[in-house]
Amino acid sequence: MNIDREKLVSCVKNLAVSKVLVVGDLALDEMIYGDTERISREAPVLILQHSHTNLILGGASNAAHNASTINGGKVAVLGVVGEDYHAGQLIETFNNAHVDTKYIVVDKTRKTITKTRISGSCSHSITQQIVRIDRQTNEFISKDTEKKVIANMEKAIPEYDAIILSDYHVGTLTQEVIDKAIALANKYGKIIVVDAQKDLDKYKNITSMTPNLPDTQKSVGFFIKDDKTMLEAGQKLIKATKAKSILVTCGSEGMVVFDENGKMFKIPVFNKAEVFDVTGAGDTVTAVFTMALASGAEPEYAAIIGNIAASIVIKQFGCATTTIEEILSNLERINL
Repeated sequence: MNIDREKLVSCVKNLAVSKVLVVGDLALDEMIYGDTERISREAPVLILQHSHTNLILGGASNAAHNASTINGGKVAVLGVVGEDYHAGQLIETFNNAHVDTKYIVVDKTRKTITKTRISGSCSHSITQQIVRIDRQTNEFISKDTEKKVIANMEKAIPEYDAIILSDYHVGTLTQEVIDKAIALANKYGKIIVVDAQKDLDKYKNITSMTPNLPDTQKSVGFFIKDDKTMLEAGQKLIKATKAKSILVTCGSEGMVVFDENGKMFKIPVFNKAEVFDVTGAGDTVTAVFTMALASGAEPEYAAIIGNIAASIVIKQFGCATTTIEEILSNLERINL
């Protein structure tokens, strides 16, 4: 494909224009660090002397954080938290990231989704994760909570330019919530993009979706081994979802974009570099791709910008974010 660099730069500069609403499984990553001290006399386990704790926005929260870093806080989240200690931590972390939390629904019967990672180190070794503790309620939200989520969507969606449905399959996005979000987005002429790992065909009449290659293969029911099978997969997903475009992320092989007619555009990795951590890179792609679409970029240009953004965050540890300035700086060094 022929890429107009000036047009691409203009699309990047316009990213900050759009207001974004993220609906989905809001999560908190609690990173606890300590220095190894000795082996416990109570059990054959390490004793760690706590050094510090980092609170990071994960799951759907990470997509919101990425959007907020780029558009200066014109972002809100809509999801469900419990009536617990970690709900307060999550809200505070959102506030620090300039993400609006007024549409969050509290359900005291559920746990706030929290991934606690405990890592230890000593003076002559690197930091290593020792154990991870997950807190979450895996069942779908109750009908009462579902009604509250839908009521808040009815208030919120008219106020935003783009909606991201971020489904980590922890129960927030029921079929009723999905269908209502899509109906409202289409009613008000909003961009709506889906980030999900499975059951992709339950999202219909959307603007776009951003599955990775393995999830795409599971959805279409066959392995993608060449351009021919990739084209078949993209066309099958377009037909199943009635999406206007689909972006398939393929890791080190770049990305592939399909328009509503099933035409395929291959996008290579423009900014190859050492990968430190791919955690949250998919959320970055979804957030930046969505914002680019909302600001008027064509799907292939929006995908290129998302590609560049992902290449920046994978150089950092954990769920990271980037900025318009960083994207533009990296764009200058890329041979298109």
